[in-house]
Amino acid sequence: MVALHSSDPVTVYLSVWARVDGFDVGDLESLLYDQRVLFRIYGMRRTLWVVDRHTLPLVDNSSTRRIGATQVKRLVKVLQDAGVAEDGNTWLDDVIPRTMSVIRRHGEVPARVITPEVPEMAEKIVYTNQAGRIIGTTGLSTSTLTLMSLQSTIIRGRPMGSWISGQYRWAEMTDWLGEEIEQIPVEEASAQLIRMWLHTFGPGTEADMRWWTGWTAAQVRRALGDVGAVEVELEDGIGYLLPDDLEPVESAGEWVALLPSLDPTVMGWKERDWYLGDHQPTLFDRNGNAGPTIWVDGKVVGGWSQTSGGEVVYEILDDIGDSARSAVARRVETLQDWLGEVTVTPRFRSPHDRALGG
Repeated sequence: MVALHSSDPVTVYLSVWARVDGFDVGDLESLLYDQRVLFRIYGMRRTLWVVDRHTLPLVDNSSTRRIGATQVKRLVKVLQDAGVAEDGNTWLDDVIPRTMSVIRRHGEVPARVITPEVPEMAEKIVYTNQAGRIIGTTGLSTSTLTLMSLQSTIIRGRPMGSWISGQYRWAEMTDWLGEEIEQIPVEEASAQLIRMWLHTFGPGTEADMRWWTGWTAAQVRRALGDVGAVEVELEDGIGYLLPDDLEPVESAGEWVALLPSLDPTVMGWKERDWYLGDHQPTLFDRNGNAGPTIWVDGKVVGGWSQTSGGEVVYEILDDIGDSARSAVARRVETLQDWLGEVTVTPRFRSPHDRALGG
């Protein structure tokens, strides 16, 4: 899958459950926090992803550090506009090393332990609209730790609660990895990442790849040229495939899947009509975040949710026939058994998810 979406902590686990028979939460927790062969990092489009050790430097060198450089400028402006500091760069040059010192001393530490030792991090930034009305607040601990993770100096470690928790401890990146992140030229990292995307999601359009990566057109086109991508005709225009992946693909047969909110397959392309039909307004929120979906034979045919009492509920939106309906019902029952008493609520809820789950 190249990488697993992790903006919502439950997505990672439900995405793996949908693909791995006999999956247990503890298996993934071990890979993330004990064996440390999977890592939760910021990457493409400033999104949180879970990647493996091979993919981490590709994401870091093609995407993460570039976003981090932009984020420095944004945070400096926020600090100065809010009156926190006359010189935002000086503030960061003071606060970041002291924050890193606390993290190194503890090894793995939540933000609430950092702020007493670096009190500047406890300050809140208040955002207002043009009318002067408060529209939100952000703690400087959140902004600063996000920046440090985009600079690849720290990484999210173990969650503060169970696997559905979105609050994490922080660790120094090199300490957590056990080594420095490999430095790879941007062009080489970009080409390798595009090769992986095409292998998983191809054929896809340039628009698909620009959306998924968040890169400029020039960066995507350079990467396509470097991997020798071949143009192919799609219903929506020109698409691309790897030169060794041009043979027709055999049908996978009949299959059913319940995919979670923000699943990497649902979010793999910008052009989605070919698998989503006319369901996007119902199954996606206004910002383009996918809710939980039901798939039958490569098409999205409905959505599912969970009530506050933990019941998995679903609705099929297309005519799929009795056999497929029975297969969906069995899969829902399997998910219900796997979740047990755990209730998951997507961080970004689609209209359909809200209507079903309440």
